[in-house]
Amino acid sequence: MSETNSQEIKLNGLFAFKVGMSTIYNDKGEAIPVTVLRYEPWTVSQVKTVKQDGYDSIQIACSPKKAKNSNKAEKGHLAKAGFEAGARFVKEFRQALPEGATVGSKVSIDSLAKGDVVKMTSKSKGKGFAGVLKRWNFAGGPATHGSHFHRQPGSSGNRTWPGRVMPGKKFPGHLGDETVTVKNIEIVDVIPGENVVMVKGPVPGARNTLVKLVKE
Repeated sequence: MSETNSQEIKLNGLFAFKVGMSTIYNDKGEAIPVTVLRYEPWTVSQVKTVKQDGYDSIQIACSPKKAKNSNKAEKGHLAKAGFEAGARFVKEFRQALPEGATVGSKVSIDSLAKGDVVKMTSKSKGKGFAGVLKRWNFAGGPATHGSHFHRQPGSSGNRTWPGRVMPGKKFPGHLGDETVTVKNIEIVDVIPGENVVMVKGPVPGARNTLVKLVKE
């Protein structure tokens, strides 16, 4: 990467990568389950305005790509931000423009602080094809006494009218691997020196999943 603007700006949230779960103890000696998130430096790659783009937002980029994995368009777009061969992650925060936001500015980990309450969005673990008991928590049938109805979905049709299965009916299918948003998540601690953000409780997704945290 070439030299870029070293000025840091604060946004309405952060993007970080899931590391795993741990336990910390507060001043009262109470155990608090936390998920540790790894923050990697994000750089402002575009500043969008109402006049030019129809809305205000900050586009940010992270993790340089290899040149062979980038196309000419993304190389040109991200060159001013210091990414000579594009970036693996390009995201956006729709918010009022912070003071000093210019292409090449760094996003400060201090955008979030201990005690903040955020809305968290990430992609859940993919679990493949699943039946209705696992996917939708159906009760199933009796387990014994010669029952031939155990884990099946059961009747799914209607009467002569409408004579079809209605859209949205719960059936077996692909479970997980979808965007999940959880609200009212507390930031337990932010450690700038180690680029660590700790949030209370579990976070959807596997290790290294990108997690979006936005102040509520």
